[in-house]
Amino acid sequence: MITIDPVHSAELLRQALAGKGVVADVHDGYGLALVSVWVGLVVWCDGQNFWWRTGWNATRRRVIYAWHPAIDPVRAAHRVAMYYADLRAAHPAIAPLADFVREIES
Repeated sequence: MITIDPVHSAELLRQALAGKGVVADVHDGYGLALVSVWVGLVVWCDGQNFWWRTGWNATRRRVIYAWHPAIDPVRAAHRVAMYYADLRAAHPAIAPLADFVREIES
Protein backbone atom coordinates (compact mmCIF):
# COMPACT_ATOMS: atom_id res chain seq x y z
CA MET A 1 0.00 0.00 0.00
CA ILE A 2 1.09 3.52 -0.71
CA THR A 3 1.26 5.72 2.38
CA ILE A 4 2.21 9.37 2.38
CA ASP A 5 2.64 11.88 5.16
CA PRO A 6 -0.83 12.56 6.63
CA VAL A 7 -0.22 16.31 6.83
CA HIS A 8 0.91 16.43 3.21
CA SER A 9 -2.16 14.45 2.14
CA ALA A 10 -4.42 16.72 4.18
CA GLU A 11 -2.81 19.81 2.67
CA LEU A 12 -3.38 18.45 -0.84
CA LEU A 13 -7.03 17.87 0.07
CA ARG A 14 -7.29 21.41 1.48
CA GLN A 15 -5.85 22.83 -1.75
CA ALA A 16 -8.25 20.77 -3.87
CA LEU A 17 -11.17 21.97 -1.72
CA ALA A 18 -9.98 25.58 -2.12
CA GLY A 19 -10.10 25.05 -5.87
CA LYS A 20 -13.78 24.24 -5.42
CA GLY A 21 -14.38 27.33 -3.30
CA VAL A 22 -14.43 25.46 0.03
CA VAL A 23 -12.34 27.03 2.79
CA ALA A 24 -10.73 24.54 5.20
CA ASP A 25 -7.93 24.31 7.79
CA VAL A 26 -5.38 21.56 8.35
CA HIS A 27 -4.36 20.41 11.83
CA ASP A 28 -1.98 17.63 12.79
CA GLY A 29 -0.94 15.55 15.74
CA TYR A 30 -0.55 11.99 17.00
CA GLY A 31 0.23 10.66 13.51
CA LEU A 32 -3.02 11.92 11.99
CA ALA A 33 -4.08 15.07 10.18
CA LEU A 34 -7.49 16.73 10.23
CA VAL A 35 -9.08 18.93 7.62
CA SER A 36 -11.69 21.09 9.31
CA VAL A 37 -14.29 22.02 6.71
CA TRP A 38 -17.58 22.96 8.39
CA VAL A 39 -19.52 22.36 11.57
CA GLY A 40 -19.94 18.60 11.66
CA LEU A 41 -17.52 18.00 8.77
CA VAL A 42 -13.98 17.04 9.72
CA VAL A 43 -11.93 14.88 7.38
CA TRP A 44 -9.35 12.64 9.06
CA CYS A 45 -6.24 11.40 7.30
CA ASP A 46 -3.68 8.77 8.28
CA GLY A 47 -1.67 9.05 5.05
CA GLN A 48 -3.41 6.05 3.55
CA ASN A 49 -7.08 7.14 3.62
CA PHE A 50 -9.31 10.12 4.17
CA TRP A 51 -12.50 9.49 6.15
CA TRP A 52 -15.37 11.64 7.38
CA ARG A 53 -18.63 11.14 9.22
CA THR A 54 -21.72 11.05 7.00
CA GLY A 55 -24.49 9.93 9.31
CA TRP A 56 -25.77 7.69 12.07
CA ASN A 57 -27.14 4.15 11.88
CA ALA A 58 -29.78 4.10 14.62
CA THR A 59 -30.32 0.34 14.31
CA ARG A 60 -26.69 -0.52 14.93
CA ARG A 61 -26.07 2.58 17.02
CA ARG A 62 -22.97 3.41 15.00
CA VAL A 63 -21.56 6.31 13.07
CA ILE A 64 -21.48 5.95 9.29
CA TYR A 65 -18.26 7.04 7.59
CA ALA A 66 -17.27 7.67 4.01
CA TRP A 67 -13.67 7.09 3.04
CA HIS A 68 -11.40 7.71 0.08
CA PRO A 69 -7.78 6.79 -0.69
CA ALA A 70 -5.32 9.54 0.26
CA ILE A 71 -3.47 9.12 -3.05
CA ASP A 72 -6.48 10.74 -4.79
CA PRO A 73 -7.11 14.07 -2.98
CA VAL A 74 -8.80 15.71 -5.98
CA ARG A 75 -11.58 13.14 -6.18
CA ALA A 76 -11.85 13.06 -2.38
CA ALA A 77 -12.26 16.85 -2.45
CA HIS A 78 -15.10 16.48 -4.94
CA ARG A 79 -16.91 14.07 -2.60
CA VAL A 80 -16.25 16.22 0.48
CA ALA A 81 -17.40 19.36 -1.38
CA MET A 82 -20.69 17.68 -2.31
CA TYR A 83 -21.28 16.68 1.31
CA TYR A 84 -20.30 20.19 2.43
CA ALA A 85 -22.93 21.68 0.11
CA ASP A 86 -25.56 19.32 1.54
CA LEU A 87 -24.61 20.28 5.12
CA ARG A 88 -24.71 23.99 4.39
CA ALA A 89 -28.13 23.67 2.76
CA ALA A 90 -29.50 21.61 5.66
CA HIS A 91 -27.90 23.70 8.41
CA PRO A 92 -27.27 27.25 7.25
CA ALA A 93 -25.01 29.35 9.42
CA ILE A 94 -26.55 31.73 11.89
CA ALA A 95 -26.63 35.33 10.65
CA PRO A 96 -23.39 36.71 12.21
CA LEU A 97 -21.45 33.60 11.24
CA ALA A 98 -22.97 33.60 7.74
CA ASP A 99 -21.90 37.24 7.28
CA PHE A 100 -18.37 36.36 8.41
CA VAL A 101 -18.18 33.36 6.06
CA ARG A 102 -19.41 35.44 3.12
CA GLU A 103 -16.81 38.09 3.94
CA ILE A 104 -13.89 35.66 3.95
CA GLU A 105 -15.16 33.80 0.87
CA SER A 106 -15.32 36.97 -1.25
